Amino acid sequence: MPPTILIADDHPLFREALKLAITQTFAGARTLEADTVDSLLGMLSAHPDIDLLLLDLGMPGAHGFSGLIQVRAHYPSVPVVVISGREDQDIAQRTLTHGASAFIAKSASVPTIIDALRTILQGGVWSSPDAPPPGARNANVNADEAAAARRVASLTPQQFRVLSMLCSGQSNKRIALQLQVSEATVKAHMTAILEKMGAENRTQAVLIAQRLALHQFAAPVEEET
Repeated sequence: MPPTILIADDHPLFREALKLAITQTFAGARTLEADTVDSLLGMLSAHPDIDLLLLDLGMPGAHGFSGLIQVRAHYPSVPVVVISGREDQDIAQRTLTHGASAFIAKSASVPTIIDALRTILQGGVWSSPDAPPPGARNANVNADEAAAARRVASLTPQQFRVLSMLCSGQSNKRIALQLQVSEATVKAHMTAILEKMGAENRTQAVLIAQRLALHQFAAPVEEET
C-alpha cells in the first residue's frame, strides 16, 4: 500500500523538493504538508493513517526539541525522521535520544534521504555513516533536559500550543485570539501548564522549556496576572 508521508518544514522550496523525490520514488505515495508546529499537530490528528513524519526542528512554534517530544508523546506509532539544517553531532545525538528514528542533515544527497525513508518505512533501522553509535545516544542529554522533556510530554496538544506561544512572548489576550478561545480558557490552560511543568510562574515555565533548546533561547517573557 502506498505510504502517506507528512513533510513538516517552514521552507516551501525544501518541502517541494522532498515531495518531488518522494512521489518519484514511492508509486502512489500521498504527501501532506505542515509549516508550523500547530499545523503539524492538526495534520497528525486529522490523518491517523500517516506512515512517516519528516520534521524540521526549527519550525515556528517549536523551541528546540519540544515539537519532536510532543509528537512522540501523542503519536508514538508514527516514525519521525528529523531533517535539519543543523549538522552538529550533539544535536543529532539528542534528536535520537528524544525519540526520532533518524537524523539527516539537509545537505545530504537525495539518494541518501530516500534510502533512509525506504529503510524506515520497511520497519528497518537507518543511520548515516557518521551517526553516533546507539550506546552514545544518551551521552549529551543531561538530567535537566531529560526532566524538561518529560514535563513537555505530559502536556496536552492544546496546552503545548499555549506554552509555545508563551515562549514567543505572547500575552494571554493574544494567545486567546490566536486559538479562538476566551482569556479565561487560556488562564485555565496556564494553570495546568504550571502544575505539569512544576513551575511557580510563566517565566519559570519558559525557563524549563528553554532546557530543550538547540543552542538558542526563547524571547524573555513579561509577567502577567
